Amino acid sequence: MCKDCGCSMGNHAHTHTHADGTTHSHPHTHDGHTDHAHDAHEHSHEVHAHPVLNESKTIDVIEKILSENDKEAAHNRAHLDEKKILCVNLMSSPGAGKTTLLEATIKAGKFKIGVVEGDLETNQDADRIVKAGAKAHQISTGQTCHLDAFMVHEGLHHLPLNELDLVFIENVGNLVCPASYDVGSHFNAVLLSVPEGDDKVSKYPVMFRAADVLLITKASLAPHFDFDIERVKNDARKLNPKVDIFVVDSKTGEGIDKWISYLEFKKELR
Repeated sequence: MCKDCGCSMGNHAHTHTHADGTTHSHPHTHDGHTDHAHDAHEHSHEVHAHPVLNESKTIDVIEKILSENDKEAAHNRAHLDEKKILCVNLMSSPGAGKTTLLEATIKAGKFKIGVVEGDLETNQDADRIVKAGAKAHQISTGQTCHLDAFMVHEGLHHLPLNELDLVFIENVGNLVCPASYDVGSHFNAVLLSVPEGDDKVSKYPVMFRAADVLLITKASLAPHFDFDIERVKNDARKLNPKVDIFVVDSKTGEGIDKWISYLEFKKELR
């Protein structure tokens, strides 16, 4: 269950593609990945009493789900620490430029990179990552609008970790739910693109409060949009005074050198 929108209530199919190109699906739940069949029943539309939701029970369930997720996230992080791999969780709305930023980072040639890709459907982003020169494992979440630590755990085991020094988790495009799930990364990088507007930090505070790094992307488009970069910086630092901020454009190369240097610095700390 996603505590922000309830998107994961019930089961969802988890589809993923292996290195040999084969794709298959299996059921997935947050409480053990087991598919539970529900008995079919007739539903009368006559007047009848609906049960009142037990708020306390609902909160208990959510807390249990997040607690189990946090345990798995800690396991993921310990596994990455053992390999001396830096792991970055990339989050943003759809189209903010996560994959394009990854392509620019890969092509800089400073790191041996693996990517766990999260999307509702298709392998398009994973294909782009492989074409750019990195390793990738695609996780298709079906109806779920975020990755959790269990999905990432599986993804990590499909990457050649002994050959890597940097792993990115490209989360599902969404400015709400991914912020609530620790996936086992060492820090969260949130992207906000110029075309999205400079009001998004204040509108989606949970996401930007969770950001260790904010990347303002597609900077070359600023002259064509009513976008105040200083407003975004000020709003972000009101929510999180320690957030690091970069203004980048993956197509023109603006700010990419600073982003790469930042990653090098973080990698040296591992």
